[in-house]
Amino acid sequence: MKLLRFGERGAERPGLLDAEGRLRDLSGILDDITPAALTPRALDRLRALDPSSLPLVPGLPRIGAPLSGIGKFLCVGLNYADHARETGKEPPAEPVLFSKAISAVCGPNDDVEIPRGSDRTDWEVELGIVIGSRAKYVSEAEAMAHVAGYVLVNDVSERRFQSERGGQWIKGKSHDTFGPIGPWIATRDEIPDPQALDLWLDVDGTRRQTGNTRTMIFPVAHLVHYISQFMTLEPGDIIATGTPPGVGLGMTPPTFLREGQVVTLGIPGLGEQRQRMVQA
Repeated sequence: MKLLRFGERGAERPGLLDAEGRLRDLSGILDDITPAALTPRALDRLRALDPSSLPLVPGLPRIGAPLSGIGKFLCVGLNYADHARETGKEPPAEPVLFSKAISAVCGPNDDVEIPRGSDRTDWEVELGIVIGSRAKYVSEAEAMAHVAGYVLVNDVSERRFQSERGGQWIKGKSHDTFGPIGPWIATRDEIPDPQALDLWLDVDGTRRQTGNTRTMIFPVAHLVHYISQFMTLEPGDIIATGTPPGVGLGMTPPTFLREGQVVTLGIPGLGEQRQRMVQA
């Protein structure tokens, strides 16, 4: 299934895409797509529905983030060796973990704000893991059973805030709109091999990032296992798994986003995003 939310910000309604890619309204079945809707039992109930029995959504409504009530927005840094090297760092021996503020979450096609005082706002296309059942001290062999599905993420970053303003990376990762998610959550059965997904990102129509999840240093199952050793993962938690090379920081000279530019990105099976840069 492909689950999503549509409507104006703060008033989104739940929906799903049918086999023909048409948006169907789930609001007669669910109040919203929340962590409770992503548990194995809840997903089984949704799979039992006949999509043709659900109302078609007319027009082209705004698409919101496909999940409300996210508990944790965790991220993995430097998870592609060639990206680590382009930022001047060696590939890590263990996953590098940080988080984004939940207030950074926005819809996949919403405008992205360049923070006040920013001159190094950057892009990062990533595969996101969506947790569907509680995971604490799970083995790598058990890890995938705790995954509800996957989502496209742009881990927008302000590099000066991230690296030169002291403390941890969260300051450079958490400005409002720095977490576009969606357009939909593809349930685990839709993505049989999360380590065989192409990723791409363009800025103003020029390709900047091209990669494949097979080159991740730490694959999806290992990340879920590893993180669960340090904290309990709950339904609705999101893990952004890192970005391939091609970020602005790694260009010669480094190149960053400006007001009016448009970023587009995608992963097959997880849809595409389009964001216009605006000044905060």
